[in-house]
Amino acid sequence: MAFENQTIVVTGAAGNLGRAVAGKFHAAGARVALVDVTQDILDSHFPGEDPQFTKVAVDLLDPAAVAAAFGQIRAACGGIDALCAIAGGFHMGEPVHDTPTANWDLMHDLNVRTLLHSVQAAVPHMIESGSGKIVTIGANAGLKGVPGMGAYCASKSTVMRLTEAMAGELREDAINVNCVLPSIIDTPDNRANMPDADPALWVAPSDLASAILFLCSPQARAIHGALIPVVGLS
Repeated sequence: MAFENQTIVVTGAAGNLGRAVAGKFHAAGARVALVDVTQDILDSHFPGEDPQFTKVAVDLLDPAAVAAAFGQIRAACGGIDALCAIAGGFHMGEPVHDTPTANWDLMHDLNVRTLLHSVQAAVPHMIESGSGKIVTIGANAGLKGVPGMGAYCASKSTVMRLTEAMAGELREDAINVNCVLPSIIDTPDNRANMPDADPALWVAPSDLASAILFLCSPQARAIHGALIPVVGLS
């Protein structure tokens, strides 16, 4: 799969999965707009200058700032061909009845509002250009409620329902919207938090990135509204 002359926007680019996705698209020849919250965090994970990378620091919870940033990406890169909405977060621990309001808001902000603001900024450009690809990050845990993970499961279930809704809304505009559902991703944080688990059973970021790459490719042009489990051996 080649992506020469295409611009791929990756939100949460400095995270473990974001870096894997950015690297896959870079290797496939794409121009990659790396979006994260600060310039420092982008520079720390993507040091130096690379003509295929455009680093964009923006708070995804500020819709006006996101709209302006995506406009700058379009002007600098010549368009927006795909949006990989990787930005998100995880929290667990409390039962539903004892989850503080701040933690409900945190999960909704990180997993839902970052996606909403990104698609609100990207979709008009895609409609104008006549095509586009959007990939969202759901969760295998979002398929049903899990004890101690109510806020997280609810936020990821919302992402999945929004994906399906957008897929129906944008299909006739030649915009594909699909979602991957990872299980536990093999990251340093997850290894540290679950020292007794076997990470060989988890999904590697590079494997999840490969699924995202496929959904942004012409080979996936007939796929709309899919919720695709990517669960490794777990």
